[in-house]
Formats: sequence, C-alpha cells, structure tokens
Amino acid sequence: MTENSNTAQHHPEAELQAEARGRMGNYPLLRPKDASTLILIDRSGSEPALLMGKRHTAHAFMPDTYVFPGGRRDRDDGRVPVADRLQPAVEEKLLKKMANPASAHRAQALAIAAVRETHEEVGIFIAGPGQASRQDAWRAFAERKIAPRLSPLRYIARAITPPRQKRRFDTRFFACFRDEIGEVEAESSNELLDLKWVKLSEAGGVNMPRITQAIITDLAYELENDPSLPFGRPVPFYQARYGRFTREVL
Repeated sequence: MTENSNTAQHHPEAELQAEARGRMGNYPLLRPKDASTLILIDRSGSEPALLMGKRHTAHAFMPDTYVFPGGRRDRDDGRVPVADRLQPAVEEKLLKKMANPASAHRAQALAIAAVRETHEEVGIFIAGPGQASRQDAWRAFAERKIAPRLSPLRYIARAITPPRQKRRFDTRFFACFRDEIGEVEAESSNELLDLKWVKLSEAGGVNMPRITQAIITDLAYELENDPSLPFGRPVPFYQARYGRFTREVL
C-alpha cells in the first residue's frame, strides 16, 4: 500500500488490497460524485461507540452492509443557510487535493450534505438557531427554526470508490461527538435499518466494507492519541489505482 505516513503500520493492508482487486469492474470509467458521511461518536461509556446502520437489501451500492449515515452531495446543499461555519482548519483540509472547481463554498456544501443525510437516514439534527432553508429536504429544520451547525464537524478521512464500478463516489468522512450536539435519539429509516452503537473493540465483528473498517482503525488510533479529536488533524486519503489501494495523508 502506497503510504505517506508513519502511522500506516496499523492498517490491514492485505484486506485493503483484496478490496481493490475484488471491486474492479467492467463499467466505463466514471468520474466520482461528491459524497459525505458522518460518524457520530458516543464517548459516554467505557470506550467510544459509533452509530452505524444496515443498508437495505434493495440498495444497488453496498447492500446488506453496515455503514455510517451519508450520501451524495446535492446541487442545492451549498445554498442552504447555516447556523455556523466549519472550523477554518477543517475547511483548509477539505480544500487539499479537491478536484476543480475547488472552493470554500464546495467544502461547506460537503459538510451540509453530511448533516442533511444524517437527518434523513437516522433522524438526528445537527443544528442550532438560525434561518432555516425552505427546501423540502430541510422542512423539519424549518419547522423548528434551526439550521445546519457545522462547527462541531471534524474531517477525518476521504475515500474514492475503485474505478470501473457502476457507481463511484468521492466520499468525505466527517465526525462529531454525540454530547456536542445535545440530546439525540437515532431512528431507523428506509435508508438505514437496525441502527446500533458499535464499540471500537467490536467493529471487527460487524459486516462492513473493508475501507470502512480501515477508516475506523484510523479513528481509533487518533482517539487513543488525543480523545478530543482535534480539528485540522491529518486526514488519510484512500483511492485505488491499477488494482491497488493507495493511502496518503492530507
């Protein structure tokens, strides 16, 4: 695995390479679509736990696997009013190696997409007082006179779907702590079923994509070094080239 960090030794390299080889398809080479996902961390117990849900069997992309809430960035996400903005260190990291057109507006839209998808898929609001959008996707926010809150979000990883797949995504993984967004109770949806809080020590026993497992390994390593998960921390960036995963640090 190509690597630009001294911390890569804790990664399951063989499994990642199997993931890259196993997912090489025969479809046209598609440009990845921007996507975002959010890892909600509960640190109230003896060890951190992450909110995950099972994708429906009918999904074309990663059916029957456990994932974090997330999805593709919508065109209108960048036009949504927010309660507060991203931390400057997070925005700076998002802009690194962002495909053109790279802009702070697009970086914010990626974070807004993570907030929107989290609400749509598990019913959780990451929000604060503010002018709510009138778009249908934000109706529940408007009814409560709240807007997306971006300041608690850390940018912790980026991964691009291997080439020659039916669908490809350039996914940014955000994270925040459950206690930073108030009282939250997750609810299953048509998108994510069987929601569960997965302890870090139990993640290896959950059916999830290998790349997700690798990102959890990254996260566990960072939480062990600094449980506050500082903003602007190094961001691992995974992508597959010529049947091999590469990992570099942004």
